[in-house]
Amino acid sequence: MSSVEQPLVPFMLRRPGQPFPPNEYAQFRKLDGLVKASLPTGGSVWLVTRHEDVRKVLTEPKISSNPSREGFPRPGRTGGAPSAHEVPGWFVSLDPPEHTRFRKALIPEFTVRRIKEMREAVESIVDGVLDRMLAKGNSADLVADFALPVPSLVISSLLGVPKVDRDFFESKTQILVTISSSDEERDDASQQILRYLNRLISLRTKRPGDDLISRLVSAGTLDPAEISGVAMLLLIAGHETTANNIALGAMTLIDNPQWIGDERVVEELLRYYSVADMVALRVAVEDVEIGGQLIRAGEGIVPLVAGANHDETMFERPGEFDPGRSAQHHVAFGYGVHQCLGQNLVRVEMDVAYRKLFERVPALKVAEAPEGLPYKYDGVLFGLHALPVCW
Repeated sequence: MSSVEQPLVPFMLRRPGQPFPPNEYAQFRKLDGLVKASLPTGGSVWLVTRHEDVRKVLTEPKISSNPSREGFPRPGRTGGAPSAHEVPGWFVSLDPPEHTRFRKALIPEFTVRRIKEMREAVESIVDGVLDRMLAKGNSADLVADFALPVPSLVISSLLGVPKVDRDFFESKTQILVTISSSDEERDDASQQILRYLNRLISLRTKRPGDDLISRLVSAGTLDPAEISGVAMLLLIAGHETTANNIALGAMTLIDNPQWIGDERVVEELLRYYSVADMVALRVAVEDVEIGGQLIRAGEGIVPLVAGANHDETMFERPGEFDPGRSAQHHVAFGYGVHQCLGQNLVRVEMDVAYRKLFERVPALKVAEAPEGLPYKYDGVLFGLHALPVCW
């Protein structure tokens, strides 16, 4: 077991002009033990970059995802999730058995069968978004005009949120996932979303519809405050991450047209970009060994998803985009009891988005040099702020 700590590195290793994942991840995997990073808010956190170690962190009972635990890493409130005390129903911040109650209530909504039944609706949404994009002319911002509205409309439809409110949710979600947002901006955005959802829950209690919120209200296993927190979590998780994946994937397929239409593309893109790299913040609640490193109770841990998904011992030539590889063991959706509930929906959205986009716009090209593209170096999630395209 390693007891020699390396010098502290900066927590935010993602930076403009550098590749993602950062080159340092590969260097960290070669070291004995783990590396500690200094947090901008003070204190330090252990960084985990090996595939095996990341999976252990995400399944170890001695490690908690609850932000109310002493020592939980807070790189800035925007860089971490709220606790379930701050937002009832924010169940990703709960450990079993409390977490299990919420997961059981939601599992029926995200089964393979249920999501398969949604495919036709997703196709209709994507076609509608493309209709509006193509009507504008022969150029567009693929992020604003395609990647963002598709998941926004899909998750809003799932929850029963009227389409007219899409822009409201997009603008508030952007505030919540941008590291540079102030605490005041985050608080205001959160409160506005929760107020809206509370009104929607009251409406669905009186007049149920064919949507997730109506079914949760009818089931009675969660109270209204918990349902609003669950809905807020699904809106954010189902919107921003999927939009980033769609935009980055479209850009990559433009450069690699031989893979357009291949059913293996989605899994490789999920592995390759690992947009939720820094989302899974954790804290040790007992002394625990990870990767030969002793982590003391009360010390923070960040299992870096992009580090795991680019581990050379798990994926040969991980820095290359190759859908022909087997990427089935990636951890882009997490691992263990907190693995993303909506992963089947994300896969369908990405697959439909790429198929429809390149069927209807076969001459699609990126209208700016790669080095000029505005990547989200400042976000909790990796992605593109904009993707100018033409056809």
